[in-house]
Amino acid sequence: MRYAEAMRPAVLIIFLISSAAMAQQANPDTLFKKAFDAQQQGDYATAIQDYRKLLKVRPELGEAHANLGAALAHTGQFDEAIAQYKLALTTGTEKDSIRLDIGLAYYKKGDLVNAAHLFEDLRTRRPRDPQLAILLGDSDVKLGHANEAVAVLTPLEAENASNPDFEYALGEAQIASGERRAGAERLGKVAAATQSADAYLLAGSTLLDLNENEIARTDLDAAVHLNPSLPHIFTLDGIARDKTGDHDAAEPMFREALKQDPNDFEANLYLGAILYKRRALDEARPLLDKALELKPQDEMAEYESAMWESTAGKYEEAARQLEAVTKRDPAWLDPHIELATVYYRLHRPEDGAKQRAIITQLNAQQQSKGPGKP
Repeated sequence: MRYAEAMRPAVLIIFLISSAAMAQQANPDTLFKKAFDAQQQGDYATAIQDYRKLLKVRPELGEAHANLGAALAHTGQFDEAIAQYKLALTTGTEKDSIRLDIGLAYYKKGDLVNAAHLFEDLRTRRPRDPQLAILLGDSDVKLGHANEAVAVLTPLEAENASNPDFEYALGEAQIASGERRAGAERLGKVAAATQSADAYLLAGSTLLDLNENEIARTDLDAAVHLNPSLPHIFTLDGIARDKTGDHDAAEPMFREALKQDPNDFEANLYLGAILYKRRALDEARPLLDKALELKPQDEMAEYESAMWESTAGKYEEAARQLEAVTKRDPAWLDPHIELATVYYRLHRPEDGAKQRAIITQLNAQQQSKGPGKP
């Protein structure tokens, strides 16, 4: 008994210290500061834990709900973040700021319909806000409403000409809406000013589609230099180099693309064609076969395969493939030229003569209309 009595003061001290610590931890102001500091330092797990503790005792604190929503959004927990933001709407005062946070959470989780709806609602009260215009414009582009995006952004163009994010959004919208040359030019300026690999990629790939191959190559070379991990960048840059006649520089681009994705159709096709032209037939064959396997109805893949068959002396197979190509695209001159040659080698002069007549007709048409299919 004396031992137990002697221990009572020490136990009491420990109990009092523990009770004081618990009381301090349960203090709302202390919990909020601890959570806020953790959030500011990027320790979102601790912030989430402490905001939850705080809201158990003070569920009416709108700022805590909003901050918890932000911490959850930072960790990718968008649905729960949205739920906390909505609770903040019922208790907080900064309604539009919270609505913007909800819109951003929808945007980041990929729910662009709900995001666009919120951004549009906010713009009714803040029609000159460039951030809202950018977010709504980008959402519209991703939803396939590029014309609406251009309509949202264009009225703010003059006052935001020095804002690269705004200019990127408008350029992207222009490209998606069909104003491709204007959009590519705008993005080229953004890329040069900011050294943005994404801007160089979008500008370059658009110019490549427009057969502005020299400028496209410059932009795509810059994109590769800045960020070689961009999707499809080696293939696009390889195509640009190939189309400018620099096949030697194109080859390593396509080889790198195939390291990343052996099923890259264009890399297989273009590299196979380059090797075929060098008469590296054994190396070209599996690449052309792979391209044709990936897209059996692609005219260029079938044409390049037919060229290989013809060079290898397999004229029957070459004729079959070329006939299929000319049937699907009767206005493409090159397959008719090769098919005429193959017919003569197969001792089918009448068929060869028919192809010669078609070639004469197509040449006359192309001379009046401009260059044919590349």
